[in-house]
Amino acid sequence: MTTPAPLPPLDDLLGTAHVVALPLVTRFRGIDSREALLFEGPEGWSEFSPFAEYDDAEAATWLAAAIEDAWMLRPTARRELIGVNATVPAVAAASVPSVLARFDGCRTAKVKVAEPGQVLADDVARVRAVREAMGPEGRIRVDANGAWNVDEAEHAVHALAEFDLEYVEQPCASVEELAELRRRVKYMGIPIAADESVRKAADPLAVARAGAADLLVIKAQPLGGVRRALEIVEEAGLPAVVSSALDTSVGLSMGVALAAALPELDYDCGLGTASLFTADVVDPPLAPRGGALAVGRVIPDPDLLAAHAASVDRREWWLERLARCYEVLRTAG
Repeated sequence: MTTPAPLPPLDDLLGTAHVVALPLVTRFRGIDSREALLFEGPEGWSEFSPFAEYDDAEAATWLAAAIEDAWMLRPTARRELIGVNATVPAVAAASVPSVLARFDGCRTAKVKVAEPGQVLADDVARVRAVREAMGPEGRIRVDANGAWNVDEAEHAVHALAEFDLEYVEQPCASVEELAELRRRVKYMGIPIAADESVRKAADPLAVARAGAADLLVIKAQPLGGVRRALEIVEEAGLPAVVSSALDTSVGLSMGVALAAALPELDYDCGLGTASLFTADVVDPPLAPRGGALAVGRVIPDPDLLAAHAASVDRREWWLERLARCYEVLRTAG
């Protein structure tokens, strides 16, 4: 088990803290603006950005990851460039080409499906539009964020199979449902990937032990840091895709470090999401160039930190949250 980074004094985190709010091109995951808290440690800048609805116990894991990244050397990189996918929100099919155009050189697309308020026909139209835009050689994966039950997921996989899916990410919520769906669609040759069943689970290895997935989608912040994520992949013995949590470029660089350190990396990673923002804290943003991201730390631009600073009340909300999560880590240690 990875030894967590020693806790620095809370004042060291608060002393360099910047809270930002970055606007999104298209509403995504139910939000129009992404808030994040950034701070600087001896090794560089890091990001603490658990989603607002997460409680302090869950958010503290994200803080442990941020502290590790700012206070400890990153693991040795095995590669210099990380191939990434385009991310297509649950937009109308007509909007697909303009979304894909933001992801320079990406030949893989992850398409959001099972959006509340939409129906399967919307998903089929969106995925068809992606296939038409990318051509037969483009790779398409879909992500349902656990929104289907087993029967709905089986029906959806059949409806979308004609578009030659690379894999289906988190089609159902529970490990048991994933295992049942995988059994039902195995003959189709479409892999099942687990995301929430890893990053939000008390036991992130349960999905592997149950034979419920063919690959894992891993994220550095929710799993407690790059080192812990690497351990999970090794223990699970499954291929991994590194994805973002809608991070700023600072947080994305942590995900890139994770992808760079994996012994094997057979899939494009979901780390191109800076292209979903209209602004960032780094100039230029850590966005795809030729379908890839360069490995390395990034440094926020002071002018951009100021330009995209969150409101005073939101800054206070984040600083108080940081202090509460710090206390969770302190008492747990």
